[in-house]
Amino acid sequence: MTNHTPFTVQIPQTDLDDLQARLERTRLPQAAPGDDWSYGTPNHYLAETVAYWRDEFDWSAQEKRLNEFPQYLTEIDGQTIHYLHVPSAVEGAKPVLLVHTYPGSFADFLDVIGPLVDPEAHGGKAEDAVSVVVPSIPGFGFSTPLVDGGWTLARVAKTFDTLMRELGYESYGVHGSDAGAMVARELGLLKPEGFLGLHVLQLFSFPSGDPAEFENLGPADYAALEFMQWFQSVGGYNGMNAARPQTIGAALADSPVAQLAYSELFESFGNGTSLVTKDQLLTQVSLYWLTNTGATAARFYYEEARAGAEPQVNQARTGIAVFASDFQTIRAFAERDNSAIEHWATYPEGGHFAALERPADVAADIRTFFAG
Repeated sequence: MTNHTPFTVQIPQTDLDDLQARLERTRLPQAAPGDDWSYGTPNHYLAETVAYWRDEFDWSAQEKRLNEFPQYLTEIDGQTIHYLHVPSAVEGAKPVLLVHTYPGSFADFLDVIGPLVDPEAHGGKAEDAVSVVVPSIPGFGFSTPLVDGGWTLARVAKTFDTLMRELGYESYGVHGSDAGAMVARELGLLKPEGFLGLHVLQLFSFPSGDPAEFENLGPADYAALEFMQWFQSVGGYNGMNAARPQTIGAALADSPVAQLAYSELFESFGNGTSLVTKDQLLTQVSLYWLTNTGATAARFYYEEARAGAEPQVNQARTGIAVFASDFQTIRAFAERDNSAIEHWATYPEGGHFAALERPADVAADIRTFFAG
């Protein structure tokens, strides 16, 4: 068995002092007309958030919170893998792999872990408890350095399956959002022995170009298509990461404010729907900055764009929770690409980072799906 070494987040004070000094020397760009979100992250937002980061944000408190959960490092396929492992005290609890977002991290799940491993303490039933493993995708956080190229999400899925087997789990399920949802679907395609299914917050299924696909769409589906078009118009990081991750990576490695600005998805591009708090946001941005992983975390976009994978139908048991201000999965397209959707829930509040914004809802939906 590969060595699994206990790990504690412990950022050197010199790194924190350097961050503070850089924040004190912040130079913002010339403001765009109107200084709103039309051109991208605006100066007024950056000035306010940088001031909070510099003067009020308490990294030591966040570091203490991260270290409340047992963490480990191991090596798989030559790559360092960082993960949290929190077994439930409830006998027979099902193991569930939790896979994070981009530009998120393992910190996405800090408020979800408790309700999953100890549901009775959070208004649930003991028999719905799950044991959780929360890995950092290679290139993110402490799953670094990234030792080579070719880290597609399919390769990540195989690596995480190896991790679960090394931890002694013969059977497990997976939950994911954003990049994590794509890793979860890759596990569905892999369908390893004992796989209990995937639970996601998004199924990224799009129109194929066949006009017949639109015949049975309703008003909500067309609204979802409009939201999808809006997201494509503002989500410029998708194209940059897929084409030139090392170019933007130079800015992200040299300026904490660049990392903050480039993480505008946490604010839903300023559309007013985000429920992510400043402390949650800055914990994530600080993790990227302090581990210097802006470039390596972005690199999976580049690998995916060149993977050459053919479309496949996921036949594994699948569940989805759709939050009101997130990507709106269109059921007709999702069912075309995923043949065993057994659970579909919608929630009236919450967005792309629902595990941060509405952790109780996310945890309850995961428990419901895996109790089935």
